[in-house]
Amino acid sequence: MTEAISSRRKFLAHSAQGGGALAFTAASWNNVLGAADKVRLGVIGTGNRGGDVMSWFLKEPDCDVTAICDVYDENLNAAKTKTEGKAKAYTDYRALLDDKNVDAVLIATPDPWHVKMATDACKAGKDVYVEKPLTFTIEEGHEMIRVTKATNRVVQVGLQQRSGEHYRECKAEIIDKGKLGKLTIARTWWHGNGYHLRVPKFKDKPAGLDWKAFLGPVKYREFDAHQFYNWRAYLDFGGGQITDLFTHWIDVVHWYAGEEIPIVANATGGVFNYKDGRTAPDTLAIQLEYPSQWIATFEATLAPGGRGAAIEFMGTEGNLYIDRAGYKFTPKFDRRTMTAQPPAIERKAARPLEQDHVHSFIECVKSRATPNSDVVSGHRSALASHLGKIAYMQKKRIVYDPAKEREHVLAAKPADNKTAQVK
Repeated sequence: MTEAISSRRKFLAHSAQGGGALAFTAASWNNVLGAADKVRLGVIGTGNRGGDVMSWFLKEPDCDVTAICDVYDENLNAAKTKTEGKAKAYTDYRALLDDKNVDAVLIATPDPWHVKMATDACKAGKDVYVEKPLTFTIEEGHEMIRVTKATNRVVQVGLQQRSGEHYRECKAEIIDKGKLGKLTIARTWWHGNGYHLRVPKFKDKPAGLDWKAFLGPVKYREFDAHQFYNWRAYLDFGGGQITDLFTHWIDVVHWYAGEEIPIVANATGGVFNYKDGRTAPDTLAIQLEYPSQWIATFEATLAPGGRGAAIEFMGTEGNLYIDRAGYKFTPKFDRRTMTAQPPAIERKAARPLEQDHVHSFIECVKSRATPNSDVVSGHRSALASHLGKIAYMQKKRIVYDPAKEREHVLAAKPADNKTAQVK
């Protein structure tokens, strides 16, 4: 028996017997979590995305999925089957958070639920892996940072590029070594994402769905099959392609540029083709400006003619193209001083990004290290998307003050009351 397992068993026995003033909670469990122990995971939201990410956790040797929660029986039953019937099923996430056999949670619900569930989880002593965007509003990000620091929880956002091997190598070999030069434009695009065109095969509310619980913080409305099955197409539930897709890319841009807070946002677009009741634009363009004199852009259309998703960094010393499949850096070619184009640097992805991101989270839960995609960077990538959404909805240029953003982070106190550092 390893020392870590022995310590855990002694601790559990002591707690079960009353153990003086000790009470067994997830927070106290993390104090004795050792290298040989498995992280016990609860999954809140077991639909399409939640089910996919849960599958990666199930492949982790140091993780057991012990609990699952969903407000729709079909999703819940599918998840239970994936765990071979071993996970305890809940329909109320608060009951899952009370489960003493859960150390950490994966949250993969519609966006308006993210911060509420994540802060409740932190207060219950659970570590958190929450899907992007971290927040539904900018203000929620400030609260999420405050609670994370106050409870000393590990919170990782599902921006999996941060753990991707070729993304990390590209930053180290191209960006950090100055090969790109000064960044002037980071152009991003994500066209033809079919998930935003999902069409339900039913009109009436399915049996086993708690519609009111699904809505949660969203203003009540009678059941609508499209708003349930394709909620990403409605601005009451998120920001459409802006917060769902752009957040991934602007997170990489922030990471590489070393600057996370835009000062100006512009946007244009609309529902130009899919007149199916959606309120999120099917076609749009966003421009963000940053203090160090560079801009980031995002273009997206769901029209069949639009295809592809990537980032192109344009610098004074070259051009960098990167997507989930790999990257290519092309150095500048000056015809006045060079006789031939310098060779490009290319790299292909070795494995799925989720694999590394999930593994990294498990390691952080055990070591208490800061995740690759932490709560501050996750908030600020969502913030950039929210500014784009606001500019789109208000049809005007939005100006944002980075100083106010830094004040919120400074005001958040860590559990040991030491001064937090602003990145």
